[in-house]
Amino acid sequence: MTTMQVPSAQPQFGAAEIGALAHLYRGEMYRSKIWRSRLDTTTNWAVVTTGIAISATFSSTAASPLPMVLVSFLVGVFLIFEARRYRFFDIWRTRVRVMETCFFGPILHGQGLRMDNGWGEVLAGDYADIHFHISIFEAAGRRLRRNYSWIFAVQIVSYWGKIGIHPTPIASLQELWTRTAVGPLPGQVVLLLGTAFYVGLLALGLGTLPRQKAVGRVHRLRGTSDRIRELAATAGL
Repeated sequence: MTTMQVPSAQPQFGAAEIGALAHLYRGEMYRSKIWRSRLDTTTNWAVVTTGIAISATFSSTAASPLPMVLVSFLVGVFLIFEARRYRFFDIWRTRVRVMETCFFGPILHGQGLRMDNGWGEVLAGDYADIHFHISIFEAAGRRLRRNYSWIFAVQIVSYWGKIGIHPTPIASLQELWTRTAVGPLPGQVVLLLGTAFYVGLLALGLGTLPRQKAVGRVHRLRGTSDRIRELAATAGL
């Protein structure tokens, strides 16, 4: 009696495919790193220009506070640039997270290579039809909360410090309107526009907080021990 040989199930990925995927992971990680460094560059521009504006504003008691007004709008433009760069960074970071959680994760769990959730097809589709995963508003809100809120806070304190002490401590409301006036614009209008600008930034930061879609965010552990830190601390013993 002849028994029929049933071919054993072949792995979906061989050694060559797994090696190629590992190289792909390294490439996506490199692209993510490059775009991450571009974010730092834009933030550096904002910090440097703010420092220059503060130096010009406080260079003498007769110096105008106008540089602090102008640099606020300039840093707002930098925030838009950085939000656009962050959207590109999020593309590569999302791909890296897919490979980490769906490819390397099951292997580290001892489950071997798993394709049952269709992550390979999803990743291939993303390569065929690349698109942003988060909106420009979420990207701007994230960068505002993480970095630019501190820069704008320094600008506000510097501006009101200049208005309040130079050339002499402010003594009346009329003097406030005089010091904040810019050319033909009265001080009331300038302060109203500045208030609207910063209220808009506050609304952007708070309004995008509940609807975050960016992946790979670091979370604080609550009520649990940090096992990976404990393992790393004892690994060398």
